[in-house]
Amino acid sequence: MAGRSQPAPQLPPGTQVVLREAMLDSDGVRVQRGATGRVTAAHDGEYRVALSDGRQVSSRRGALTLRRAHQQQLAIGPTADGGHDLVARHTIYAAVIGSRAYGLSHEGSDTDVRGVYAAPTATFWSLTKPPPHVDGPGPDQFSWEVERFCELALKANPNLLELLHSPVVLTITPLGEELLALRSAFMSQLVYQTYSGYVLSQFKKLETDLRRHGQPKWKHAMHLLRLLLAAGGLLRHGRLTVDVGGHRDRLLAVRRGEVSWAEVETWRLALHAELDAALEATPLPAVPDVARVDAWLRSVRARSARVALTAP
Repeated sequence: MAGRSQPAPQLPPGTQVVLREAMLDSDGVRVQRGATGRVTAAHDGEYRVALSDGRQVSSRRGALTLRRAHQQQLAIGPTADGGHDLVARHTIYAAVIGSRAYGLSHEGSDTDVRGVYAAPTATFWSLTKPPPHVDGPGPDQFSWEVERFCELALKANPNLLELLHSPVVLTITPLGEELLALRSAFMSQLVYQTYSGYVLSQFKKLETDLRRHGQPKWKHAMHLLRLLLAAGGLLRHGRLTVDVGGHRDRLLAVRRGEVSWAEVETWRLALHAELDAALEATPLPAVPDVARVDAWLRSVRARSARVALTAP
């Protein structure tokens, strides 16, 4: 969630770091802030660092910063506001995903918003490039820069394909309408791998929960079944329907834990079998239309560049 401070990532041995404050080395001699070295070991939140001059220091995580990040900030400066201004000013498409789009919402359901923003071409001419994605500014909001969005959607990422087909659109500009007009270009038989592969891997985790805790995460099981239903329709008809329609009651029963695990597993296997059969006769092409998407992205960048070059 936006606004919550996240713990600093753990540093594996070999990581190049910079000391953020002065400290004493293993012989009690002062080491100046800004000294560089490599992590050699970590234990109970303390890191052993071999400095470039051969000395050794022990330091907590908060007194160390990654060397690459330190150089970036000194040479170029920090990224302003995490990209929130880009999202506010340059979003071309935003829609609701999750339960409210799937027809599975209930009182208290979150409103998850996902979007696409097109950073001005001129921002790529700077040493500080626009971020490929932005978390926020809202607590349940996430956006992709249009180039990154296209890359992931061409790989049949379910989250991005469903965003393009959400029935609850919040923002759409002329560029956003062009993006939606490209929906068919992103579709391919890769959806069989991405959808079914993800569901299989996640069901193994649910089975682990079942063995360890006596029950799986029923909400997650419901959404995995929903993914298989969506994938089956997409492979059979060549179009993606996000709303679960007539499957709502049965899926919500799964969410409430009112369907036994054996029944859930039987349903899952049946849906996988339907997916296999649908793949044999699908109207979807084997691969997405990368050339069409790439031509559009180039057009977006070119139009933005002309605006930047002709601006007073």
